[in-house]
Amino acid sequence: MFAIPGGFVELNEPLKDAAMRELFEETNVKGIHIEQFYTFGNPNRDPRGRVISVAYIALIDSEKISLLSRADARDAQWVNIEGLPKELAFDHKEILDKALKYLRNKVEIGSSIAFQLLPKHFTLTELQHVYEIILDEEIDKRNFRKKILTLDLLEEVPYKREGAHRPAQMYEFKTKEI
Repeated sequence: MFAIPGGFVELNEPLKDAAMRELFEETNVKGIHIEQFYTFGNPNRDPRGRVISVAYIALIDSEKISLLSRADARDAQWVNIEGLPKELAFDHKEILDKALKYLRNKVEIGSSIAFQLLPKHFTLTELQHVYEIILDEEIDKRNFRKKILTLDLLEEVPYKREGAHRPAQMYEFKTKEI
């Protein structure tokens, strides 16, 4: 069955270090930002016995990172969330649903979490496109621009992107905090 990368924490290992280690061991992904989003503790969630899972989320540009199965993972691959099988290992469907809800909530309140999917310099149209993908809905261009610019997260850069129409203003993020 499909499963989210994960494993057990070593005796003297911090949780975040364990999450990063397991991600690397099973997918060869390292050096990315992850953040804890929920703890799953239903007593019957794992047939092997009582397991409490502390879940982390990361946004990764799948075009920039190639996955490689390592350690105990048989196959590591990018899968569109809408293309997942109905049944996943353990309670991983619930974990993915919670992660998506968490991500959408973060985006709606104006968190900079979505910025991880953009290049250093980008247009507001590109940023809006990322938001629309995460929220799975179209956003009015004027309302989006007004909202995002009032959050004081962006800074104009001194050049514009040339294109078929009027040159587009480029931006960068003021902070790296998520």
